[in-house]
Amino acid sequence: MRDKPFAEAIEQAAHRHDLDPALVHAVIHVESRHRADARSAKGAIGLMQLMPQTAARFGIAKAESPEDNIAGGTRYLRWLLDRFDQRLELALAAYNAGEGAVLRHGSQIP
Repeated sequence: MRDKPFAEAIEQAAHRHDLDPALVHAVIHVESRHRADARSAKGAIGLMQLMPQTAARFGIAKAESPEDNIAGGTRYLRWLLDRFDQRLELALAAYNAGEGAVLRHGSQIP
């Protein structure tokens, strides 16, 4: 994984939030293909495709900064894992579709 862009920042943030760095790389790959300048049509930005309100909720002022984006995304992913009782499939569904979508579907993948 060390050959991937932003590997050091990803590893540090992953360990800070008790996440496997491979998981964080996988989320980043799916969300942005490791492109720090990625933007979605819905307004998500950066490597981990943070929505502005999610970035603010987790204390990230500069979500366009790769390091800040990784910090916020890993903090959010840890929060989701804790929220959904360490159920990775639900945390990932919530990361992608929103925690509200998972809850509206009875804590099932929407």
